[in-house]
Amino acid sequence: MHRPLHIAGGLISLSLLLLLSTCSALYEDQIRKFDWRSTHVGAVKQVHVDLNHFQPRVLLSTHEQVVASLCPKSGEIVWRQVLEQKARGDIKLLQVSGFSDDSSDTAAAPVGSRLGFDMLTIQGHAPALVRGWNTNIGTIEWEWSIIPLNTERAQDALWFYSNSVLYHVVPVWRSHLEVTAYFATSGHTTGTTSKIMAAWIKTDSCLLSGTYFVCQDGKQLISLDLLAKSTQVIATSLEAEPTDKIEALAGLNGVLIANKKLVSVNKDQAVCPELSSASYVLGSFNYRKVVAYADLADGNLKINAVYLDNCSPVPELQMSLAFAEHYGTPSLRSFDCKLKRNGDGKSCLFLFGTSAESIVAVQQGRVRWAREESLANVIDTQFIDLPLADTEGTLENEMKGKAGDIVSAFMRRITTQALQIKSLFLHVIGLGPPPTDTQRAGLVRDSFGLHKMLVLLTRTGKIFGIDNIAGKHHWKLYLPNVSGFENAEEMRLIVQRSSKHFPLQPLCAIVAKFPSSGNGVLFRFNPITGRAAEGGLLQLDFQIKQIALLPETEKDFVKGILMLDATNKVHVQPKHATPLADGMYLYTANVKTAELEGFYVKHAGNDLTCTPIWNVRLGGHNSEQHIIGVASKNPIEHVHSQGRVLGDRSVLYKYINPNLVAFVTQAPDATHKSVLNLYLIDVVSGSVIFSMTHRKVRPPLHIVHSENWLAYSYFNDKVRRTEITTIELYEGNAQANNSVWSSLQAPSMPLVERQSYIIPTIVEALRETITERGITNKHVLIGTASGGIVEMSWHLLDPRRPISSTTQGREEGAIPYIPELPLPTENHINYNQTIARLRNIYTAPSGLESTCLVVATGLDLFVTRVAPSKTFDILKEDFDYILISIVLVVLTSGSLIVRHLASRKLLKQAWK
Repeated sequence: MHRPLHIAGGLISLSLLLLLSTCSALYEDQIRKFDWRSTHVGAVKQVHVDLNHFQPRVLLSTHEQVVASLCPKSGEIVWRQVLEQKARGDIKLLQVSGFSDDSSDTAAAPVGSRLGFDMLTIQGHAPALVRGWNTNIGTIEWEWSIIPLNTERAQDALWFYSNSVLYHVVPVWRSHLEVTAYFATSGHTTGTTSKIMAAWIKTDSCLLSGTYFVCQDGKQLISLDLLAKSTQVIATSLEAEPTDKIEALAGLNGVLIANKKLVSVNKDQAVCPELSSASYVLGSFNYRKVVAYADLADGNLKINAVYLDNCSPVPELQMSLAFAEHYGTPSLRSFDCKLKRNGDGKSCLFLFGTSAESIVAVQQGRVRWAREESLANVIDTQFIDLPLADTEGTLENEMKGKAGDIVSAFMRRITTQALQIKSLFLHVIGLGPPPTDTQRAGLVRDSFGLHKMLVLLTRTGKIFGIDNIAGKHHWKLYLPNVSGFENAEEMRLIVQRSSKHFPLQPLCAIVAKFPSSGNGVLFRFNPITGRAAEGGLLQLDFQIKQIALLPETEKDFVKGILMLDATNKVHVQPKHATPLADGMYLYTANVKTAELEGFYVKHAGNDLTCTPIWNVRLGGHNSEQHIIGVASKNPIEHVHSQGRVLGDRSVLYKYINPNLVAFVTQAPDATHKSVLNLYLIDVVSGSVIFSMTHRKVRPPLHIVHSENWLAYSYFNDKVRRTEITTIELYEGNAQANNSVWSSLQAPSMPLVERQSYIIPTIVEALRETITERGITNKHVLIGTASGGIVEMSWHLLDPRRPISSTTQGREEGAIPYIPELPLPTENHINYNQTIARLRNIYTAPSGLESTCLVVATGLDLFVTRVAPSKTFDILKEDFDYILISIVLVVLTSGSLIVRHLASRKLLKQAWK
């Protein structure tokens, strides 16, 4: 009796499964067709290689507050957990099950217990979070926290693990140490906090080495065993005062690295003092403890190892290999060998971290794999047009020629085609010229300008040339010992010459400074090949205060870089472009004092002079305000329409001032807690065009400035939500000058439209779309804290949205005002490709007016394209070419037949 019901239930379940499978995704065939994403973990902080686990893994923590597991064979991410940001997610300790029989070297749960963790991490200080992990799947099994009584002291707190007990060490500088013990899994204290008097401890010179608290004092190390029954200060002499900070050798109790040598403050732990190396690591080989060390000399990486018990060398682990320059300076972080294989050293994996924030794995005398983790900190990017193919380049040269008459132009066309046929014939028979490196790599400009070279500049000074279509790394460069500027200004990537000037090669420049001297540095290179150009690295003898790109070029089409030094003198690179700087205007902004200065550059007698012409102080009467945001317009932006058509068919002209820059200042306030002030300033004349104040609001602030409008987001403390305010500027119903803009003629003040909206998410980045001619509608790309990028139409952010639906509003196409901005799922341009720690969004035009290229940077990298007004200038992919061809053939044939019939009819009528 129950069998029919059972069969019916099975059929219903099967039907539901079939229905679910048909609703798996929208436009699933478009996924990763025009976009790609690369995931990263960041610069290595602590790492542990374990090849003898039933699932070999590389466990690590990074400076980007990430805990991850990598595959030791390929370096791919097995799992990744992105922790809290800033100080709350700073990882203080990572303890993993080790190779040693000593119970103090393992974080694994006891045999038979139900606690399934085999890794322990400690992060933050107020509160400090202790977490146990299951490294097989990357899940947190348990967690407990400590809230310190004194948060200032807890910032310098240190942790160490011993015999299933965690020890929390809080130094009180020049006074004592406070040591508290906790059971690792429960967080319960084992007793009271012990205070150990140590008046010799001082900031930035102390560390933990196992259970020893060690401080450097000149040519000696002063240490203290925190677990000893009797407190005794141990003094250890050094041969010379260390030039760098002392480091602890993980895995050995009381062993440190000073002056590239091993020093032991623990009398029970012997070391090999004759060794000298830049990096050491402890491991195991043939069931014996081994100290491995590595050094880089003349581009070769040499790895050696000695047994710890007798300091005899381990020949099986000795190797030498070529180490690419773009990796930077390596530092050996961890290694492990498989125990099941014979002890020939071939099954040992060495893991390196580098100064360029790369992770490099070395095995059997070669680089097994490498991860470019500097891409987790991209600070600037540019889309570079690819060069023309040979045939297109020949046509370009022909079009540049000046034809005296029709005959010469015709002869030039015939000669060009003959040369192309000859080149094709030689290529077919194998006698033609070999393809260039760029052509062999497929780096040739396409018809629509969608294929470009994506040049990325990272925080460490590493530069990448990446294919924006496939994501392939075509070249890499590394500039060691460079950094950003004052006022938290990062290094700059500048395009001096694009690929549009055939046969001249494109040229880019990196503007940075040397941290040691503070002077500026220029590095010029070809962005297509990645090779140095125009002399490569140029060291300047002055400090850079401000830079600007000259608007005009010489015959070589190179835009000069105008630089203002610390003494307000101006310099131009290349020097032959110096006369073009005549009449330039510059401005500087001091973030701390909120003071703005304007300068006028004049060229006379082969010299450049810089004259201050205006000064604006935004700091207020007590100088409490400081600048938190500066936004200028994109210099390559084109404004297609100068006005806005109103409902009564009149035109409201836009206030389009190319010299208008937005400044946002913040200051504490006793009544309103925090106050944000917005200033729109013409940086040529120094006049304040508009200002506005927001009370009880605070950062994070993100701002975007384009055409005649401005949009910026902030956090409203009063109602606890994120808001976006938009501003539009108009000249009025009459235009002052429709052909030339001059900031020196003091035009009338603009009409200002403003409105605020509520956005139900935390904003991490804002950027406007940009196209070749500015015809396409403007959209605003909003990066959210959840890792999504929302494409928001300007119609929703329009400050002229009417409160109620009116006839004039409907005529203008304005949407009635609603405070909340919608975030529909279909507007997320990265669908489910979440971008962890999204920081910046960059946009660039393509060859198609409808399409804008987008790259989003953060911990991950995401590249895609958007079409704000849809792809109105190209046919869709599903366009039915067969149908339209048949229709055209039928219509053409029909017209010919009808024409023939009509002529016969006319002929018959003529004979009647």
